[in-house]
Amino acid sequence: MPASSHVDPNVGSIADYAHQLRFGDLPADVVHQCRRTVVDSLGCALGAMDSQPARIARDVAMRVSVPSGARVMGTGHRTLPELAAFANGVMVRYLDSNDAYPGGGGHPSDTLPAILAVADANGADGQTVVTAIALAYEVYYALWAATSLRDKGMDNVFYTTVAGAVGAAKVLGLDRTRIAETVCLSVVPNVSLDATRYGNMSMWKGCAGGNGARNGVFAALLAAAGMTGPEKAFAGDHGLEALTGRFTLQPFAGGKGPFRINQATLKCFASEGHSLSPITTALELSRQVAADDIQSVTVYTYHFAWDVIGREPEKWRPTTRESADHSMPYVVAAALIDGRFGDEVFSDERLQDPRIRKLMDKIAVKEDPELTRRVTEGQLPCRIEIVTTSGERKTASTDYPRGHYKNPMSDGEIESKFRGYAERRMPAARIAPALAALWKIDAAKNVSGLFEAVKCDG
Repeated sequence: MPASSHVDPNVGSIADYAHQLRFGDLPADVVHQCRRTVVDSLGCALGAMDSQPARIARDVAMRVSVPSGARVMGTGHRTLPELAAFANGVMVRYLDSNDAYPGGGGHPSDTLPAILAVADANGADGQTVVTAIALAYEVYYALWAATSLRDKGMDNVFYTTVAGAVGAAKVLGLDRTRIAETVCLSVVPNVSLDATRYGNMSMWKGCAGGNGARNGVFAALLAAAGMTGPEKAFAGDHGLEALTGRFTLQPFAGGKGPFRINQATLKCFASEGHSLSPITTALELSRQVAADDIQSVTVYTYHFAWDVIGREPEKWRPTTRESADHSMPYVVAAALIDGRFGDEVFSDERLQDPRIRKLMDKIAVKEDPELTRRVTEGQLPCRIEIVTTSGERKTASTDYPRGHYKNPMSDGEIESKFRGYAERRMPAARIAPALAALWKIDAAKNVSGLFEAVKCDG
């Protein structure tokens, strides 16, 4: 047995859990949450299909044709699984509408394209896929909780790579030794920089998760073919701990504790996760005061949200969609003006909207230490205070935006979100059958029906 499964205790912990987990270990609510996540994620993918980054990613993936490969979502084209994972990952992630872990944990559903690509190429059944999804969320959450990479200048798509790799290894049916190698091969080459998410953001902001999925698939395929990885991926002076400090992964779900997929936020708005409460609060205030009557707006938030979407000068003049959906002043201004929120606010025309720009100049974003403290309790707190031109003060707050696991979206709301995105690419008559297929993912003999369900014309 390769040394990596013995020498590095965190690698061994992941490999043990991944190898032992079975579909029968998953409670009914976890299986259903996996279904909900599949519906939500594939809806996001359909909504993003016409974006330029998604077109670029599809074009690159479709340069290669592999009859026994994995399908590029929305098409019937089969390519290498790692290329399909990248293209599909870009589509799932690009709108910034797929799920997130509250508090800066990133987007665990970015692992689904890795799992589905390997499942498609290998004929895996639905129970295997659902088990791999639940597993990937466990690994993702454990890594985030132990390392907090974004506090150290690294991007959380690292978790996508490792968790997606482990999920792919589960689909491939690898033994414990090969799963351990998969972990090592996914960790060591794939530490990403958080420069992706600061300044005037490029297309890459919405593509990094897809790249993480691609790298995860590649690691699993290498391990399946017999490749070995460095024996100490995490531990010691030259492993990840050299960057993060010593850490021990928390116990994974099973006989004790909740499965972590149930703690992800399914987004009610297509915007950065820490903007959900500010948008919700701004919409409440939009019903109390007209945008033209606003003299000043102060958004009180917690440190992470302030740092990521409310601090840099670029947040007050975003020039790309990627920058705008990571701008607290932009999304708050748009919500106050429109009284509603949809991703059309990120169009090129709206980015130049003089009303939004004028209102942004009246917005201040401030960290409130008390709100920062409450994040550790699982909240996503926000308070907004508006002073009107007549001197009147209006205040509103949100702790748990819709979609947070303590304020969850209903199945009907998830379906409605799917329909809104699917209508951009699919005939209306095909949407209900598509939903029916996705809701039955755990009963499927393979994922062919899933890919056929979301196949688009043109």
